[in-house]
Amino acid sequence: MPVSLYIHRLAIVGTGLIGGSLALALKQADVVDEVVGLGRRRETLEQAKALGLIDVIADSSAQLAGADVVVIATPVAQMQCVLRDIAPHLGARAIVTDAGSTKCDVIAAAREALGEKFSRFVAGHPIAGAESNGPQAARSDLFIGRNVVLCPEAKTDPAAADTVTALWQAAGAQVVRMDAGRHDRIFAAVSHLPHLAAFALVDELAARPQAEDFFRYAASGFRDFTRIAGSSPEMWRDIALANREALLAELSAYMNKLGEIAAALENADAAALEQVFSRASKARRNWKENE
Repeated sequence: MPVSLYIHRLAIVGTGLIGGSLALALKQADVVDEVVGLGRRRETLEQAKALGLIDVIADSSAQLAGADVVVIATPVAQMQCVLRDIAPHLGARAIVTDAGSTKCDVIAAAREALGEKFSRFVAGHPIAGAESNGPQAARSDLFIGRNVVLCPEAKTDPAAADTVTALWQAAGAQVVRMDAGRHDRIFAAVSHLPHLAAFALVDELAARPQAEDFFRYAASGFRDFTRIAGSSPEMWRDIALANREALLAELSAYMNKLGEIAAALENADAAALEQVFSRASKARRNWKENE
């Protein structure tokens, strides 16, 4: 049965693209009374308030006391410190969730920091984003039709998981639940590895003596493939390190495939190249058709 969602006081830690968009979406859905923002930079918080993303600027984590739901939308490397800071100020019934791209590390940090309150923590990952960052990039429709993965643990309070599900559904998202380990393996392959590949290609070309020539003549194929290389370096540094074991395994598999292609090129093996390209083309068409 769907949960009826009403949040009197919502706290957002990190009021950039994800946190700001969620706050804006929930405000427009009329399911929240007040949004409190907490972050590292006062300037960013003031901008978020001016844009109507938040109503109150918190000067410290102590001002999150009384929040019904706390959403942590910071880079994953910051979450351990954030969780430790907010833990003493959480009410007994407060629900905490996150929006990080890795889950095993965040769950471990929450278990350590929250102690008895861990049962009210629900790990989450909205599959949405853009190259732009900051409050100015926030938009209320960012999550409409997008998947959000929740990774509740055995000790997670079912009511807390249901509330976080309802929160994302109110923002227009489709919610699925998944084991944290499976989540990290899947997203190492379909999200984290593509970012590494895009960053690597752009960095390699940019380091060449005549780099400007390559970028001058780059067209739509290069633009599409490298679009995500414009993403936040800090955020993707943290994600890569947090999920390094799964990412190293996927990177090894990808390099093996590139090795096969290199061997086919060296041997002028047209049939082998066409087989790889055909399988990939068919797989991508099937994915797009079923998306």
